[in-house]
This record gives sequence, C-alpha cells and structure tokens, in this order.
Amino acid sequence: MPAAERAGAPEVPLHAPVVGLDAEVGYRGPTACRVAGITYRQLDYWARTGLVEPSVRSAAGSGSQRLYSFRDVLVLKVVKRLLDTGVSLQQIRTAVMHLRERGVEDLARITLMSDGASVYECTSPDEVIDLVQGGQGVFGIAVGRVWRELEGTLASFPSERPADHRAPEVPLETVDELSNRRRAREAG
Repeated sequence: MPAAERAGAPEVPLHAPVVGLDAEVGYRGPTACRVAGITYRQLDYWARTGLVEPSVRSAAGSGSQRLYSFRDVLVLKVVKRLLDTGVSLQQIRTAVMHLRERGVEDLARITLMSDGASVYECTSPDEVIDLVQGGQGVFGIAVGRVWRELEGTLASFPSERPADHRAPEVPLETVDELSNRRRAREAG
C-alpha cells in the first residue's frame, strides 16, 4: 500500500498498549459479523484465507469458537467499508497486511484514502489534502471514527476470554444463515 508522506505526524510506538483495551477479551463470530455488517460466510472465508484471522482464539476443530479481538473487529469493519466502495479484494489484502504491522493506538490516527484502485494511508490532515489535490483520493475512511463507533457498539455485546467455558447468551437470529438452515432441516 503506498504510504503518503508523514507530515508532522506525532511519533507513537507501533505496539503501544491502549488503556482499557484488554487483548485477552474476544467476541464470537456472530457478534463480529453483526458489528462489522458482514455475513458469517464472509467472516469464515476471510478467516480461512488469512485476510482477517481471529487473534484471541482461532478455530480448532468442529464445535470450537473463534474469538475476535477489538482490533480484529475494527479491521473487519474497515474491510467491509472498503468493499462497499468498490476497492478490490487484492488491494484490501495489501491494506490489511499493512494495518497488521501497526499498533492499535496508531490505527486510530489513520485515514485510509482510495481512488478505487489503490489504498493510501494518511496520518495528518495535510496528507489528506495533498492526496485529494493530487487527484488520487476519492473517498476516505477515518479509522479513529470507526474505532469510536465500534467501542460504543461492542459495549452492548457479550465478550469472553479464551479460558471462559461459559457460552454467552446469543440470540438465535445472530447465528449464521447456514446454522439456521441446518437446524430447520433437522427439525423438519
């Protein structure tokens, strides 16, 4: 992903911890889907192909539950927004690889700009203006704004730690479409 020049961006350690963000807390697939606005089929495909893998706990055989961290859900939501604006999956993969290299605190300061073909990283208002004036930026995603939306939304959903053996109450309508079909077929 081409990176715009960092004009006056404050230096932030790449892996600085964010106060109040517990890396051991995760969200199950149905919650990640609902919050990111994607289908379970997309989530499963992206996990299997390595686009966005769960960092708290990956699936380990039949019946195991993936757990996605706050950062994972943030990246899922950004991927969904990029897809909605017509960016190719190949360009999104490049952007996600770049985002993985960044620390969580750094993500909140990034604006992703795209011309529909390439994705550019901007870390200051000057970089956004330079990119737009150069004719490259058509739309932008302020990751910090998505972050704040996500914090508020995820607060109302159940979370768990990898060692938790309890199953949080998840309404049936949040279970993926394939599971609903399977249950309906078994019942009828």
